[in-house]
Amino acid sequence: MLTPNQSVNRRRALQQLGGGFGALALGAVINQAHAEKPSVFDTSNRPALSTPRANAVIQLFMHGGPSHVDLLDPKPELNKRHGETPPGEVTDDEKRTHYLLGTPFKFSKHGESGLEYYELLPGIAKHADDIAVVRSMFTEHRNHEHALWMAHTGLIVPGRPSLGSWAAYGLGTVNQNLPAYVALPDPNGYPIDGIRNWSSGWLPPVYQGTEFRSRGAPVLNISPSTPRHKSIDDGRISFLKKLNAKHKAERPGELELDARITNLELAARMQFAATDAMDINQESQNTLEMYGVGSTKSDSDARRCLMARRLVERGVRFVQIFMHNQPWDTHQENVANTTDCCAQTDTPVGALLTDLKQRGLLDSTIVTGGGEFGRTPGAELRGENVKKGSEGRDHHPYGFSVWMAGGGIKGGQAYGATDAFGYRSIENRTQTAEYHATILKLLGLDHESLTYHHNCRDEKLTDVYQANPIDQLIA
Repeated sequence: MLTPNQSVNRRRALQQLGGGFGALALGAVINQAHAEKPSVFDTSNRPALSTPRANAVIQLFMHGGPSHVDLLDPKPELNKRHGETPPGEVTDDEKRTHYLLGTPFKFSKHGESGLEYYELLPGIAKHADDIAVVRSMFTEHRNHEHALWMAHTGLIVPGRPSLGSWAAYGLGTVNQNLPAYVALPDPNGYPIDGIRNWSSGWLPPVYQGTEFRSRGAPVLNISPSTPRHKSIDDGRISFLKKLNAKHKAERPGELELDARITNLELAARMQFAATDAMDINQESQNTLEMYGVGSTKSDSDARRCLMARRLVERGVRFVQIFMHNQPWDTHQENVANTTDCCAQTDTPVGALLTDLKQRGLLDSTIVTGGGEFGRTPGAELRGENVKKGSEGRDHHPYGFSVWMAGGGIKGGQAYGATDAFGYRSIENRTQTAEYHATILKLLGLDHESLTYHHNCRDEKLTDVYQANPIDQLIA
């Protein structure tokens, strides 16, 4: 702005006009960005970008990091050299482990494929021909939280959307009476990192995982304490919808408000649907026994595996099952603790695969199991007077295993490999982004084009990684 004593010359005029043009250009860019971004987000069922092989995902997340060399990646050389000093190429770079630690568990071939599993997984091993084991995974951090963020969200930083949120964002849900994305934590307590395991990050909150309880009411306060006639509930809901619509129309672009209204409306529809979906008492006694419901060891996982099947059967897109704390974190007593974890999980997971297959659901449902990393092939000696056979294994990000079944997965194969000791991934090295891209492809989504504009860039699950889906895993 000119003061009364300033004169206008050509240079000053061009400077002021240039600033004005810049402001106009910036305003145009901002307006275009707002115009391209939808003002309302929901979980309505949306078509996939390409023909999907799977409609749903059940992720069995093993917090703490299961020992790949004890379960899915047999290493005869490691057993042969048990107790020896590790050779230079597999020496622990942080000096936390000592001698090479073989496994006492026997392994054998299963199915027509002859895929090898250790003896602790008989229920899962029955499905060897349906399962692809990825033996060449690696990750970028050996701390639990960072590795968890990588496993769930694609980067070793907090605050990003989880894989389930991306699936809900891309596809919505078939059943509008149930959430697109459901988390089933252990009734004994949350896993490490709590609700961030199923967070939507900076995606609209409507895509966050909905926590269902496996005992009692699926969702707290889902039903009124005093029962009402259906006509009264219908009238109340209709009136509230009108008020919400008016309130929302006066506040366009408020994503938190959109999510709150959408979730409240969903809660009303869920009053019957969620209770019905989670009521495993509707199942036959044979089914309950097959899963291990009522078992001292496996009851919690049995109930939640059965609930996961009932949820995907009813159109839920993504279901995650978590264990309390991080039981696979076997720093001490690796043999005893690994045995205990398998006793909790193997029967229910094997039954889940059997049940899905019998019902014709395995072909359209991806089931995947694994943790944030593996365990060291060397012995970790924590505590005083550690005896032979009671050693632990430390965190191991350099090479580990996950498994996938159903939903277009080509079973009966082991993809990739670690070295002779199970230390480093050396063949078909598989990073998290490739694992995520494969799951999205099976769901009919492209990891490159499934984006969300955030902080002036189009964010995606695989972020900056040059990832490609693993076509060898796809049937």
